Amino acid sequence: MVKDVIFDLDGVKGVIFDLDGVIVDTAKYHLQAWKRVIEELGVICPKEVLERTKGVDRMSSLNILLNWANLKVDEEAKQVLATRKNKYFLEYINGLEPRHIFPGVIPLIKRLRESGVKIALGSSTRNALFILDRLQLTSYFDAIADPSKVPSKPAPNLFLQVAQLINVAPADCVVVEDSTAGVEAAVRAGMRVLYVGREYQGNVPPTWTIDTLEKLIEVIDNGKITSIRL
Repeated sequence: MVKDVIFDLDGVKGVIFDLDGVIVDTAKYHLQAWKRVIEELGVICPKEVLERTKGVDRMSSLNILLNWANLKVDEEAKQVLATRKNKYFLEYINGLEPRHIFPGVIPLIKRLRESGVKIALGSSTRNALFILDRLQLTSYFDAIADPSKVPSKPAPNLFLQVAQLINVAPADCVVVEDSTAGVEAAVRAGMRVLYVGREYQGNVPPTWTIDTLEKLIEVIDNGKITSIRL
């Protein structure tokens, strides 16, 4: 049933954003890069399989695709494939500009910062800083997670790491995610999570759902954020 849900900013001390698919649509470039890599191995990979890599780190994504295709590849070859995927991805995102930021993102971040909320990035991509620089968003973030030092989502470690960086308890954090792996990671970290998207199909339910962040910013009033479609 559709209903309004309110959480007061007084109870939120940190907001952790995913990057791909939440702040900017680089998720499609990840999928295109993986599609290109797997097709070079002689395999046509359907979109629903490629979608399983959303929110997952590079090597875990590669393993998902190789396991699906039943391809046996040694560790050295995996490194070559992962490097090739990153090369393709960087080619695709080289033209990113601030105009590519999703509507509602900057007003929301500004509103949160004005309310004294810490802002962090909890992305599995190792290109996060490059992307933020391209979008001219780096200065908005108090901390950026380092995915190279922790297990990939849906493990909770990435979000716990960045919560520690901003010195905010997990229970006082809200995660903004668009992937099922990210939602599960946030819940396992003991955090509330806002899922951005039209239909959530994961097994672990988010705290709130909303179509777009643009809709969320439209319903911020008097220090409260109202989310619909829970």
